[in-house]
Amino acid sequence: MKAVRFFLPVLMGLLLASCGQQRPVEAKQDSGPVPIRVTPVVTRQIQRVVESVGTLFPYDEVIVSAEVEGPVKEVLFDLGDAVKEGQVLARISDEEQRYLVAQTEAQLRQALERLGLKSEKDKVEDIRQTPEVRRAQADLFDAEQRYKRVRELVDQGIGSPQDLDQAQARFKAMQAAYDATLNQTRNLIRQVDQFEASLDLQRKKLRDTAVRAPFSSYVKERQVTVGQYVRPNTPLFSLVKIDPIRLRAEVPERMAPWVKVGQLAEVAVEAYGDRRFEGKIWRISPTVDQSKRTFVVEALIQNPAGELKPGSYAKAKVKTNKFEQINLVPLRSVSYVLGSNKVYAVGTGAVEAREVKLGERFDQEVEVLEGVRAGERVALGQLARLDTGVKVQIIEGAGAGHGE
Repeated sequence: MKAVRFFLPVLMGLLLASCGQQRPVEAKQDSGPVPIRVTPVVTRQIQRVVESVGTLFPYDEVIVSAEVEGPVKEVLFDLGDAVKEGQVLARISDEEQRYLVAQTEAQLRQALERLGLKSEKDKVEDIRQTPEVRRAQADLFDAEQRYKRVRELVDQGIGSPQDLDQAQARFKAMQAAYDATLNQTRNLIRQVDQFEASLDLQRKKLRDTAVRAPFSSYVKERQVTVGQYVRPNTPLFSLVKIDPIRLRAEVPERMAPWVKVGQLAEVAVEAYGDRRFEGKIWRISPTVDQSKRTFVVEALIQNPAGELKPGSYAKAKVKTNKFEQINLVPLRSVSYVLGSNKVYAVGTGAVEAREVKLGERFDQEVEVLEGVRAGERVALGQLARLDTGVKVQIIEGAGAGHGE
């Protein structure tokens, strides 16, 4: 046991002495210049293209409602059906409306007969030629003639004053009756006009029992069933017109001068893959959304087969009349470092890291708005090993161009 106790402290001392020794640090070997390929910043004239995403909307959408009251007798269309303008969508019972039309027609005919007219198209040309006015006029003429005869007899001393008073009273009464008949006839003419207006309204309600499509469209939703009792303004159908169809997209405010009414738009939707639809700009919003800094543009797209559906997501490209000279570099020459885009400009044997402001992308190239000038050379590879002052060795040959 004593031998073991003696050996352990000695062993621990040797281990501590070994750990306390420091190994010599190997000096970092300089690997030499970084081999890279370079490409120049090129200038090219391009046509500005506005790209945006948006949603498809129907050209028109309407909820068709009932205009009269009654039970629904027939429903002729359902979801997805195509309807033409004026086509009957549903029928509401017209029995009550037919009775009301007949009642109003009878009232109108009675009034017309009192005026001596034969049909609704006839009008009173001279109120004095109406039957009741002519009768009142005849009674007045008779009373006037009698009054004149009695007065002549009294003037000759033959007639009695009593007869004259009676004749004069009758003459005045007939004058009053004539004036009253004129007023009654005028009121009757106005009543005829009222009956005609009421009849037109009742006939319209009778026509409204056949619910018709206001324009050629598709049924988006049917909201009525046979036997349902409806009242005015009860929704029956939702219709959408989708030929043409509208694309509503948002465009950045800085592109406002580039977008004009009448420009062609190339539209793509996910459902049809690489297929493209042609549209035309027809509406541009006069205001900018302050929160998004965008404005709304609408394009019309012909859709005769109904392939494009409202609510779908779509992408649009609009070639503008804006042509500019811009600087381009390959995408692979740009690196994203600590929140900024950088390229590495190559001088004589060394590089300089440049922070750049990028613009539009063109396939494998990207527009540089700020940071480098045309003709300068930028590194194409080894970007992770580059920084300002790093020595480089330029490799000539293939791979040193744009768009590779």
